[in-house]
Amino acid sequence: MPVWLYRPMAIDKQQVDHLSNVFHALSDPTRRAILTRLVDGEASVSELMAPFQLSQPTISKHLKVLERAGLIEGERDAQRRPRRLAPHAMQDIAAWLEPFRQQWENRLNNLDAHLNLDDRSSNT
Repeated sequence: MPVWLYRPMAIDKQQVDHLSNVFHALSDPTRRAILTRLVDGEASVSELMAPFQLSQPTISKHLKVLERAGLIEGERDAQRRPRRLAPHAMQDIAAWLEPFRQQWENRLNNLDAHLNLDDRSSNT
């Protein structure tokens, strides 16, 4: 039976709440598709609606979730309210994921070194 060891760590409630909002926003495929579209540049609500068979109020609800998570931003431009990716929107996610990426990279490097050691010893 495996034994799990946990290091005591301080949890910043504000960061956890923000990450929870971000991961909630990213959990929906429509919202991820909207973010993917915004990588190409800003777009209006009607432009963001085009690929989906969803009503304008439904798309607007998705946009509010993305805005609340800090992933996108918009401003009023006469009658148009273009949305765009928020600068540095993914930095918190990347920073949170980095220790996990490093851990798996180290594990894979160790496995690679172990397999290469086995290959060298079997060739002699």
